[in-house]
Amino acid sequence: MELLFKFIGVLSLYLLQFSSASLVSTGDFNKDFFVSWSPSHVNTSADGRARTLKLDKESGAGFASKDMYLFGQIDMPIKLVPGHSAGTVLGFYLLSDQPNRDEIDFEFLGNVSGQPYIIQTNVYADGFDDREERIYLWFDPTKDFHTYSVHWNLHQIVFMVDSIPIRTYRNHADKGVAYPRWQPMSIKMSLWNGDSWATRGGKDKIDWSKGPFIASFRDYKIDACVWNGNARFCRGDSTTNWWNKERFTSLNPAQRKWFKWVRKYHVIYDYCQDHQRFQNNLPKECSLPKY
Repeated sequence: MELLFKFIGVLSLYLLQFSSASLVSTGDFNKDFFVSWSPSHVNTSADGRARTLKLDKESGAGFASKDMYLFGQIDMPIKLVPGHSAGTVLGFYLLSDQPNRDEIDFEFLGNVSGQPYIIQTNVYADGFDDREERIYLWFDPTKDFHTYSVHWNLHQIVFMVDSIPIRTYRNHADKGVAYPRWQPMSIKMSLWNGDSWATRGGKDKIDWSKGPFIASFRDYKIDACVWNGNARFCRGDSTTNWWNKERFTSLNPAQRKWFKWVRKYHVIYDYCQDHQRFQNNLPKECSLPKY
């Protein structure tokens, strides 16, 4: 009987840890995030539901999640820097804290007035990157909030804009392609001066007379597995780990149509088509299925 009680206790602890692995965020920036860079350039509403970052000659700014996560979905509504934003870079990314880093990046590259914003995405896996893609957005992201999402599970990473998949990165680890699957990552936001490279390869510099430059955030959602030191809780199939369900192993038919539309009309750079850069030896994943 004593052994039975011990077993039940261990099982209960296991189930408790397993079920608490998933978190639906509070939506309060003050509770889920901490200011990681230049508090004087971060402004948060009284209720914690909205936040802005400011870039000026003095500094940029940033904030990061208090928890780390292994798989899940993060939705971040953002209104990008309006007007003449050339040289500015807003980063929304997931980052591990290990030397062989994993990273999943959205980077929003500002432009001169009247020219479209560029989204650059990138994936680091086991410390290696060189996987940049760029798209033009099909709307003005400075007029209103739009939701930028990362869906990350054992099978694929999906970058989305207003639920439209703009890029996938599949788990082809069985074929020798590195994939972020073991290291937890924190969520980070930063607004900074990238005018050495961001706009037309650094030709368009920041015009400080147009500043300060403000990016706005609100109503985010984090539904992800909170890292507790044991990967099996996040990798397992459960009601809380909904992102690991079979229907999320690939894009569904509707998503595939949108994905093809983005690829056909809005992609302006794809590392998998840059034969010169890779000297006609493209990375292995470039010849493997995207969904």
